[in-house]
Amino acid sequence: QVQLVESGGGLVEAGGSLRLSCAASGTIFSINVMGWYRQAPGKQRELVASITNGGTTNYADSVKGRFTISRDNAKNTVYLQMNSLKPEDTAVYYCHADRLRSWSGFRDYWGQGTQVTVSS
Repeated sequence: QVQLVESGGGLVEAGGSLRLSCAASGTIFSINVMGWYRQAPGKQRELVASITNGGTTNYADSVKGRFTISRDNAKNTVYLQMNSLKPEDTAVYYCHADRLRSWSGFRDYWGQGTQVTVSS
């Protein structure tokens, strides 16, 4: 059974840094795109950053220059290095795997979410 397990969230002061990790477990043959989304209270879930299996990255304008997404294909793990954090980055961050291929075929998966809180 495939699962995405996130870690690394927490409380940090404005200007600080956090690193999120998300490991996909189970029998996995391939993952097309891995990404991070976030959802703040009262707001819709939004894409933060994504990375293809070839290493092409995409960022939301609000995090460009501050966040860096990376991926270890051998470990089926994606990372999000978050620097210069702002209070408006406060949200629950979710890991997403697009077109993950396992014994169940191709489907998308979500992690359970990890809270990031940035104090001013």
